[in-house]
Amino acid sequence: MQIIEALAEVSDRYHALFVDLWGCVHDGVRALPGAVEALTAYRAGGGRVILVTNSPRTRAGVAAQIAQFGVPDTAYDDIATSGDSARVAMFGGVVGERVWHLGQSHDAAFFEPPAILDHPARIERVPLEAAEGIVCTGPFDPMADPETLRPEFEAALGRGLKLLCANPDIVVDRGEIREWCAGALAALYAEMGGESLYFGKPHPPIYDLARRRLAKVETVADAEILAIGDGPGTDAAGAMGEDLDLLFISGGLAATDTGTGPDGRPDPTRLARFLDAEGITPTYTIGRLR
Repeated sequence: MQIIEALAEVSDRYHALFVDLWGCVHDGVRALPGAVEALTAYRAGGGRVILVTNSPRTRAGVAAQIAQFGVPDTAYDDIATSGDSARVAMFGGVVGERVWHLGQSHDAAFFEPPAILDHPARIERVPLEAAEGIVCTGPFDPMADPETLRPEFEAALGRGLKLLCANPDIVVDRGEIREWCAGALAALYAEMGGESLYFGKPHPPIYDLARRRLAKVETVADAEILAIGDGPGTDAAGAMGEDLDLLFISGGLAATDTGTGPDGRPDPTRLARFLDAEGITPTYTIGRLR
């Protein structure tokens, strides 16, 4: 594993990048300038960039969100979202047609039928007691302990409901504030004995979607794709599962554990200890994408 200082040190070995968003390109509040500059320069040199995110939002919703954060469309070619991958499955009827929505109102677009399906299921949001399945786009309150939903989950378990998880992330950092994500709720439901269905990283469906997005602009072999991300159980596990080279961002979720300081450099000893403990074998590591 090689610790690098800048993407440009290795980017000429790849024709495309699969890049995580939160913690790599933005912090949930604003764009990270170094990352935007690096991706824009990579594309200017002929490289392709597909943003691969566990956001439960649609591609259009994510594009609008990151534009507000200051991420220009010159920094990427297309976006593959966990939300789009999960939405196709939901409208395919994997958890039934009457669903209990566990999430916030800003995820309403998740329930709009995707254009790629000719005959989508007629999804109706109903109270839990009338539901055939659960669709989880995130907590009602991202600051609340997932355990607060145990009573509802016990009721759902008693009826054998499946849970569709639109975002496998456990936590994210919005600026300096850590929030719970849908993945934490899906993990609790599975721990309690329920069946949780995943479509984002590290699971194959979102990578299939990312490859389809990439194929629309250029045909690129897997050996020429570099995955970039900061999530050990999502970005790293997904890249390793897909046999893609990985650039691990140590200054995101793992900043404290890897000793990545304000200068953007990880402590080699702490980094090695962290990677070993997590079972991660990245091709490269960088403190922050730049």
